[in-house]
Amino acid sequence: MKKVRALILRTAGTNCDCETQSAFELCGAVGEKAHINALIKDKDKIFEYDILVFPGGFSYGDDIASGKILANEIKNKLGAQIKKFALSGRPIIGICNGFQVLVKMGLLPDTDLFEQVSTLSYNDSAKFECRWTYLKTQKKVSENSKAVIKNRVKRAECLWTQGLPEIISLPVAHGEGKFMPKDKNLLEELNNNNQIVFRYCAKDGGEPNYPLSPNGSVEQIAGICNKKGNVFGLMPHPERYVYALQHPARETYNGLHGWGKIIFQNAVDYARR
Repeated sequence: MKKVRALILRTAGTNCDCETQSAFELCGAVGEKAHINALIKDKDKIFEYDILVFPGGFSYGDDIASGKILANEIKNKLGAQIKKFALSGRPIIGICNGFQVLVKMGLLPDTDLFEQVSTLSYNDSAKFECRWTYLKTQKKVSENSKAVIKNRVKRAECLWTQGLPEIISLPVAHGEGKFMPKDKNLLEELNNNNQIVFRYCAKDGGEPNYPLSPNGSVEQIAGICNKKGNVFGLMPHPERYVYALQHPARETYNGLHGWGKIIFQNAVDYARR
């Protein structure tokens, strides 16, 4: 059986790399951490891996704006390799700070365009929010559904979130998590293409109020994917909920593991095919 290798990129200020590595190893993959400087020195090393991960933290102290410095560094020095990796269909995930990096380098929401067309800005509360949230998951689209095709483009299905129930819970920990597309046309496109993977919600799936809506994101957006469904970014932390004991209410799907494990397992299983 193929041994899946996940590359976890880190730099000054990254602080969720070890937990993310453990999550992939729990799912049967080899998780390997690498500093951004090592990849810049050997740019094609990225293609030795099956999965690419931008973990959480506060890269370069989140100076200027969260994730912006790292996003610029990656795009300017590794942009061609990152885009090629993404367009090959290999799984990529950005978690919290990693989501900010993916958006600000332009890999999300349009991998082909590879330009920044949205952002993640300061929470409406103007403070750091650290709490458990409920998330409404992306609706699975049937091939026979009339909604599948719009302008002859197949609607996205995120490979990372297959098999999740309608509502799950994951923790957030961020100060700049407010997702904002550049305009209404982009928001409409994200909806039409099924690219909005997670939305904050109330426990029963209804519209959330603060603090269950932790940042004021447009349409409560908590995570998006590209049109192909292989590049996924989200503000909540799945690596912090891979075991049931990590949840204060011990919510679980099989008595042992949390919802985060399904997310990582999906990518490992996909890469193993």
